[in-house]
Amino acid sequence: MLIIRKFTPADLSSVYKVEVESFEDPYHPVFLMSLYELHGDLFFVVEWVGKIVGYIISREVGNSGHIIAIAVAKDFRKEGIGSMLMETVEKILLRKGVREIWLEVRVSNKEAIEFYTRLGYSLAGVQEDYYVDGEDALILKKYFY
Repeated sequence: MLIIRKFTPADLSSVYKVEVESFEDPYHPVFLMSLYELHGDLFFVVEWVGKIVGYIISREVGNSGHIIAIAVAKDFRKEGIGSMLMETVEKILLRKGVREIWLEVRVSNKEAIEFYTRLGYSLAGVQEDYYVDGEDALILKKYFY
């Protein structure tokens, strides 16, 4: 059974494991803890039989929401977990009065771009040299009216 709950500091090593498995340039554990300290009310994990298999970190910026990071362990992808995480955060942000949510995604990450497009996100711009390796990011947005 899948459970979505708020992140706690005890989850750090498990979240970091998912982070390293998911990204070429993973966030450092200290940075993940900083994000928790700043945005803990919008930092969620997914547990499956007591094991953390995914997480999402977001924040509220005025009337907008920002998905800072989302990842699902490789063995648990394509099971709807990412969609559940996005839906959880979207509902909370909407209750807070947010009318748009944006995120950044590597231009080369076709799978993620397709995922976000299925969820209603569309291209809003390009951020050049966004990633450490110089790759550009697409800025995707979803509007709520």
